[in-house]
Parts: sequence; structure tokens; C-alpha cells
Amino acid sequence: MRYKHAIFINPYIESSVNSTMKLFPPIGLEYVATSALDLAEKVTMLDLRHEEELSNTTKLLDFIDKNADIVCVSIGWDRQYKEICELLNKMPEKMPLVVGGYKATEKVEELFELCPTIDIIVRGEGEESIRDILKDLPLDDIPGISFRKNGKVIHNKNRPLPDVDTLPCPNRSLRRSKYSLTLNGIDATGLSFDSVLSARGCPYNCKFCTFSLNPLGQKRNYAPRSVKSVVDEVESVKAKAILFSDDNLFADPKRGEKLCDMIIERKIKKKFICQARIEIARYPALLDKMVKAGFKALLIGIESPHDRILKQLNKGFDQATVRKAFAVLRKYPFYCHGYFIFGNIGETESEMLYISEFAKEIGVDSITFNKLRIEKFSPLRQLAESTPGYHITERGELYSDQFSHATLKKIGRRLKFAFYTPTRFAKMMYKCIFVVKFFTVKETALLFINMPRILASVIKREVQKGKLADSLKRTFISNK
Repeated sequence: MRYKHAIFINPYIESSVNSTMKLFPPIGLEYVATSALDLAEKVTMLDLRHEEELSNTTKLLDFIDKNADIVCVSIGWDRQYKEICELLNKMPEKMPLVVGGYKATEKVEELFELCPTIDIIVRGEGEESIRDILKDLPLDDIPGISFRKNGKVIHNKNRPLPDVDTLPCPNRSLRRSKYSLTLNGIDATGLSFDSVLSARGCPYNCKFCTFSLNPLGQKRNYAPRSVKSVVDEVESVKAKAILFSDDNLFADPKRGEKLCDMIIERKIKKKFICQARIEIARYPALLDKMVKAGFKALLIGIESPHDRILKQLNKGFDQATVRKAFAVLRKYPFYCHGYFIFGNIGETESEMLYISEFAKEIGVDSITFNKLRIEKFSPLRQLAESTPGYHITERGELYSDQFSHATLKKIGRRLKFAFYTPTRFAKMMYKCIFVVKFFTVKETALLFINMPRILASVIKREVQKGKLADSLKRTFISNK
């Protein structure tokens, strides 16, 4: 073996109060690290969200310098992009630096320009590419990578996508920390969390999703694992709460029923969270089986309450369909979390602010809302660039003459405080404990014991930002 110690890094760092961003392991990176286990004498996974002793850059770099002879970093998101690039540029020059992930695939040329320390970028799925790299094959012969050669960046041909059932499941013994609901070091419930990926790819073509349009990437058509392999993995996982990381777990409803049937048949007692589309409401038999199998929470991309925006985003449904779907879903003991996008092209302030009201009307239990981003290869880019008054930054941030970044940020705060009232938090807790029964009696007791400290931390965070009073004031005025 050429490499004695390969270190794989999830470079994102979250504050102690941002507990939901630390709940689940970086399952994609774990797949890649697992594929490397027999090709290096030692493999270490560093999830910097949980590495408090290495949260200091100097300590992290010292650890790498003393231990590793190859470093692999995953860049999956836009957030903390600048900070991650700064970290990459401080990596020891003596060892190979390999970068991969969704954003790395999308920004290959940009990353090579910004980070002279990067030697190789793995495009798309990385399990087979990292094996070839660790085998020390000639870089020219490794498909699916881009690399530096004689002062130029070389882009090899795309790698054929492997059969998902041939990929080994993540080796969870690589983890150095437990994944649970923690806040300021407090394990709020004692409930452990994990992730399982049952399929790759997505059969839909929403216009704000750009991976399939990246000329250096590769569209992964919907490719499900065998139901047995998925349930075998679920059964082996020690955590009691499992997130299915699929873009849409029930893209194939019949497969979804088989998955539930096997979980019920084996009497697996776990709590499941999954991402789904509103079309799931069309299948009552599936919904019934989901309840019996232990599905507790659905994460649903709604994006907008406005038909014009939904059509613009190519969601494939309208507001009336959303209302009908939630009229069905409300009959089942599911906790429903909705995702929304605001700041869309041509969207007015009143249309943005209606998101909170619409979420209440359809009975969503909680929501996340994000500003629209126009990625490099987005189908929306042409529309944004041809619409008078709209502008796109180099980072893909959309703003307009009417709605600046600061204005959109204020609208986001108004949305948050219009929806998340004290009554809403009480309803969320009631739903989780008494309707969905996500927590056991012991876990519920711990939650209540720790709740005063949790709330105090949340309030302290908002006060420190100087935004709480201002947002409450704006919400009160707008509600009047």
C-alpha cells in the first residue's frame, strides 16, 4: 500500500446552538471512505461539526500534518464555501489533496483557480474513483476526475455509474462521535440518529436543481437498491431514529410498500424520517403501511404557494394539489416539515410573506425557507438575466433592484417570526410527543428537563444577533 493514512474530512463547522445541522452523519462521504478501507493502512473520518478538539484550524492542520499522507475533502454545499477554500489553501503541500462532492463537481474550474493546493477533483460519485487514486494508477487513466498536469487542468471522461447494489454500505465504525440532538453540549433526549441511502438519483426535473445539467457531472437516473439490502442495513443500524437520505424515498410507491412490508415483517422497531413529494397522498395503502412500519416525519418540498412560481420552478403541481394532499396527510400521525423558496423571479413582497400563512393553512408542522439561488448551469439563469432589474452574484445569489440582499434577509426574518410563535413551538412539541410519538417516555422526560436551557440558548442567540426585538416588532405590525 502506498498510503499509510488517508483522512476524509467533512469540512463544515456548525455552532453549538445549530443542533439540527449536526443530527445526521455525512453519509455520502462515509460511502467513499468505506470504499478506501482496504487500500490504506488506516482510514480516518473527521466530521468537523463534531470535532471540538480540532475546531481550531491550527490544531486541525497539525493533526493532518502529523498523521496523514493523503487528504480527501467533501464540498457538498455553498455555505462556508469561502472558509473551506481558505482551509484547503492551508493544507500541507507535501501530501495529495483530493476534493469531491456536489459543489466540487459543479465548480471544478473555479476550485482549481481558487485553491492551488488541490491536486485532484473527483466528479460525481466517488467510490470507484478514490479506489483508483489510492491504487496509484496513472491519473490519465482514471475516469471521472479532473487534475493538474503541466500547469493545465485536465478533465478525464465521465466514469460509468456503478450498480448501487455493488457498493458496500458505510462502515459506521469509522465515526468518532455519536449523532444525537445536542445543544451546547446537552444531549436533549438521549435519542440517537443515523442515515440510510436506499436509492440514488431523482426522476424529477425541478429547475432549481442543477446537478444533471453540469457538463462535467453526470445525471444519475433514479437507481434504487434492492429492498432486502436496505432493510438489512436498517436492521443493523444501532440508532433508533433513521433518516432515509433519498431525494424522494417513495418515487416508486410499490417499492415503498415492499420496504414497509419487510420492516413490519421483521418487527424492526425504529423511527423513520424521509423526504417525499406531495404525490404520496395519492396512495392510502402506502400511507397506512408507513404508519405501521414506524415512519414519523415527512420532509416535503412545497417551494411556493403560488401557481405561477410553481410552474416557473417546474414542480409539477399547483396550489390546489398541495391543499388536497395535506388534507389527506393531516389524517395520519406524521410530523410534516415543509420546504419553501422565496425571492423568486417576479415574486412580490406580499407573495413572499404569504408563505407563513399558507403553511399554517395547509397544516404543516414546521417549515424551512431559503432564498432562491441561481446556480451556474441553472435553467432559471436565462430567465433571471433577461428579467429587468434582476442580478446574480458570482456565488449564485439572486437579488433585484427592488429586493436587495438586506431586504430579502429582513423578509426572511419576518417569515420566521410570523410562523414560529410560542404557540407554534407548543404545537410542534405536542405533535412530536403525543401524536407522532417520536420520543419515548424517558426521552420526553429528558426533553422537558433540558427545555429551559434549550430555549434560553435560542433566545440568547437571537438577542446576540440583535434581531429578536426588531423581528417581533415587524411581525406584530404586519399582523395588525
